[in-house]
This record gives sequence, structure tokens and C-alpha cells, in this order.
Amino acid sequence: MTNLVSKWNYPTTVRFGAGRIRELPEVLKEVGIKNPLFVTDPGLAKLPVTASTLKLLTDAGIPHGVFSDVKPNPVESNLYAGIEVYKAGGHDGVVAFGGGSALDLGKLIAFQAHQARPVWDFEDIGDWWTRADASKIAPIVAVPTTAGTGSEVGRAGVLTHEASHTKKVIFHPKMMPAIVIADAELTAGMPAFITAGTGMDALAHCLEAYCAPGYHPMADGIALEGMRLSFENLPKAFANGADLEARAHMMSAAAMGATAFQKGLGAIHSLSHPIGALYDTHHGMTNAVFMPYVLAFNRPAIEARIARAAAYLGIEGGFDGFAGAVLALRKGLNVPHTLPEFIKDFAPDAARKDLIAEMAIVDPTAGGNPVKLTKDAALSLLDAAIAGKL
Repeated sequence: MTNLVSKWNYPTTVRFGAGRIRELPEVLKEVGIKNPLFVTDPGLAKLPVTASTLKLLTDAGIPHGVFSDVKPNPVESNLYAGIEVYKAGGHDGVVAFGGGSALDLGKLIAFQAHQARPVWDFEDIGDWWTRADASKIAPIVAVPTTAGTGSEVGRAGVLTHEASHTKKVIFHPKMMPAIVIADAELTAGMPAFITAGTGMDALAHCLEAYCAPGYHPMADGIALEGMRLSFENLPKAFANGADLEARAHMMSAAAMGATAFQKGLGAIHSLSHPIGALYDTHHGMTNAVFMPYVLAFNRPAIEARIARAAAYLGIEGGFDGFAGAVLALRKGLNVPHTLPEFIKDFAPDAARKDLIAEMAIVDPTAGGNPVKLTKDAALSLLDAAIAGKL
């Protein structure tokens, strides 16, 4: 029984439901934020949904600043620019508003603004998080406007190290937002491409968490239900952006995936991270491209487990049926089947492939793959995703 040893954590307070963004002033008061920095992304900053949210703060007499210099894959220069704005405005907390990039960067600003050490000293390695001065981490309120990363219920942020073009995970327990407002109305204007990419990210989180080795039956259960919600509701949300019921279920699936992946992720993510860092691709869509190839690679270790999942999901045919359902879902969402279809003129030479494989095997998520991800395996998976060979 010695292998039945694990550590379990669960999300923070979530105010879930359409229209609950109107509670933002009340939420800020509850967590003690009097002068928030509102962190979002450049595209979202220009939209009416952001203006109406900021008006809630103005009408409540809450001073605030806005920072939106956030790349789709946030880099360290974004972080330090945000910290400069945070300090200049005398802010005492962060409202992280948007998709994964804005949520991650908002959390990182609140975490890093008053730390004495560089952010890379807090990478998610061993107990490096204990190096941080926890008393100087500002409170965070997270408001997701997409349904994918689940970063709103996570204790970490992903940041790209610009010099090496590598994505690194920065972790601290106090990076968990104090309160989340999950309002499906905020996702209603998402373009179909973003709906598909973020939704496939949620599914990837659930799938990889479910398949990761280790003992975590609660994460397994959450991941399994998250997969069901994704398969049933992502096509509906993609087809009709105004379907608030489907979008609400996808917000749940996103949070469930991020809760479940404390158990682990795998090669979908460890391959997606270097591609995203090197080619600045959408993270969730990159995951979607790699998903069937990694599923096939992991088959020897997960076939029985996937057969059980298929039975729960009402998919006939065990592993093959599940793999077919993934392919059908991707096709219905217009997910590119290969990397060259996804990334224009994607034709890496041997040296670039070697670099991607080297980055993949040292990525923090690689260790959670149910089949050991060697360099040769990473190269093989990369070639499969280029050729479309399953």
C-alpha cells in the first residue's frame, strides 16, 4: 500500500453564474482590495465587455488602473512592465480579467511585484516556492472570459523566458486567486476559433490528468466529468456563441481540468509548450493538434483506463472509439490535423526538431506522461504531427 500516497488540493471560492460580474465591487471589498490593477489583454481591453466591467468599479467609487500589454504567450518583459504600472499606481491587488494569458500575468504581477528575488527563482521545481516572501504577495480576484486554461483556480502562472524561448511555470500557493467570478455571459462574444482552442485546452487538461500515473482518485473523477462536459458542450458553444448553458458547462470543464491536473499533465503539453514558445501559437489549439498523436503513443499504458472513460462518456468501441471521438471533435471544430496546416510554412530542419525535442523532455509536464517521453519519442511524435500519421 506504500504507493497509495498523494497530496490533494482544491480550488478557491468561485461565484459561478450568469450576471455575477456585477458582484465585482463587493468581491473586492471582501478580499480587502481598495485600488486594484485591472490586468487584461490588448484585444479584450478594447471590447465593450471590458468597458462595462470597469464602469462597475467607477460607479462604485473604486480607483483602479489598467494594464493590457500582454502577449498571447506572456513573456518576462510583459511581467516587469506590469509591475512598473502596479507600483506607480500604488495598487494593492489585482483583478485578472481575460483568458489564460491575462489570468497568468495578473497572478504573476500580484506575486512578483514586491519580491526581492528574480521571478525565475520561483520556478516550480522542488521547494523553490518557499524562497518567496509570502507576506508580500498581493490578493487576486480572477475573472475568466474564456473557458480553457482554468488558470482562475490555479496556483501557478506560465511565463516565457525570452532569452531561451522556454516556457517556465512559476508556482506559489498564494497565487491562487482569493475569489473567482465565473460568469458565462462574459464568454458569449468569443470568436469560434478561440472557443475551439480554449475548449480543447480544457479537454487536454482533463484527459492528461486522467491518464497521468499516480494515486489521485478525486482528480480522476473530476477529470472524467470534465471530459464529459467538454465532449457534450464544446460543439454547442462553437456552433452558437450565444448558448450560455453550453458556455457555462465549458467554464466548469475548464476549472475542473485545472483542478485535476495537480495530478499531472503529459506529452500533449510538453510538446505544445516549445511550439508555443518558438512559434507564438495559441496554446489550446496547439494542444488540440498534438492530442491524437500523443493518445496513440500512450496507448500501451492507458488503453484500459481510456476504455473505462469511453464507457462513462457513452462512446462505443473502447480505446479506438475514444480516439475516433477525439478526431471527430477536432474535425467539427476546424482544428488543423497537422502542424504544417496549423503553422504557416512549418518545415523545421533537423536542428530545429532536435531543439523542440530537447525542450519537450525537460518541460515540467513531461514527467506526468504515462509512457516515458524520451528524446527519440518526442522526435517521433513531432514527425507524426507533421506528417499526420497515426
